[in-house]
Amino acid sequence: MNSSLPQVPKSALFLLLLACSAAAQETQLPPLPAGAKLALEEDWSSGKIDPARWYLPRKKWGQGNNGVAPENVAIARDRVNGKEQPVLVCTAHGDLYDGPLQGYEGERSRVGGLVVSREFFASGRFEVIMKIGGAAKAEGGPEDPTRPKGAVPAVWTYGYRYVSVPKEGMDAFHATEPLYNPNLKAYGEGANEYWSELDFPEFGKGGDFDKAMYNTFLQNKHQPRTFEVKPMIDGQYHTLTTEWRTKLVPIDGVTDAQVAEKDGFHWVQDKAIPFNRYLGNPLKRLGKDRYAIYSGDRATHYLDGKKVGENPTFVPSMAAQLNLGIWLPGWGGPAPWKQSSASFASVKIWQYNDEGDVRGVITENITDNYAADGSALKK
Repeated sequence: MNSSLPQVPKSALFLLLLACSAAAQETQLPPLPAGAKLALEEDWSSGKIDPARWYLPRKKWGQGNNGVAPENVAIARDRVNGKEQPVLVCTAHGDLYDGPLQGYEGERSRVGGLVVSREFFASGRFEVIMKIGGAAKAEGGPEDPTRPKGAVPAVWTYGYRYVSVPKEGMDAFHATEPLYNPNLKAYGEGANEYWSELDFPEFGKGGDFDKAMYNTFLQNKHQPRTFEVKPMIDGQYHTLTTEWRTKLVPIDGVTDAQVAEKDGFHWVQDKAIPFNRYLGNPLKRLGKDRYAIYSGDRATHYLDGKKVGENPTFVPSMAAQLNLGIWLPGWGGPAPWKQSSASFASVKIWQYNDEGDVRGVITENITDNYAADGSALKK
């Protein structure tokens, strides 16, 4: 060693190692693929929720809660990484809420708030900067403001299409409705549900915020997974990133006579083709009697650039809308407080346009099912 070289203090070396470690964590996110397109960038800098980009449902689903309401979604200002800026705040009313807002059927407790993208997205990178609750305890808030037990703050994609035929014909394919598949019957009647959902993630099942649910939903299939997210639970803003990939999977032995075309895709029309080979997904025609399945590949999840886990099973391929919000399902547990929130500082979505993407099959917005006075709307 050359003794004339300056000696590096141990403290400086330690800081250098910490910086290198942080940089290594940041690089766990793969580089954006060639051709990735930034499809949505939102930071609410206008101070408003742009109705061309977002809508706010008045909706109740699941058990043990009284829905989400537009009045529980607003723009506020907050400090994000030391800088004050506009943020989207979704408010949750707990079991002790005694204010004027009414949820489903006039109930006032267990009402959350949700914002949904107008656009439908498929394969790509989804980046959401989010905070759960806050670092300081507030009057009427949870005992631990970073863990609003009973509420479920969440980020997810969701798309749904209902297809039906006369009940007496529910055991057969139908030339007039190629999307109907008798292997996909729902509710014991002539109905199918096309369901595309990725949860990345849902926090707070049973009041546990140190682990979160990363779920996939593909038609009638579902893979629930749970990963540790404890670094997120500190009342500060953190970056959630999910990479959703799709692919084409060749399927042998399918002929032109066994499919029908609708919405630009080909749909199986023969029970001789095992359902578990395609799970209700449409097919792409490659040539005479040659097909491939539009299929989800995997969803890989990151927290502040560090890989949390992945879903390799029952990943959807159909485009869906991005949902940001907080709700209070029964499986979240008791919510012994008046009010808490989830805040969103920004959203970025890049689209990859993988060859397995299915666009234009699911196209409908989430519909309201109750009015501002809490009364249920007729179907």
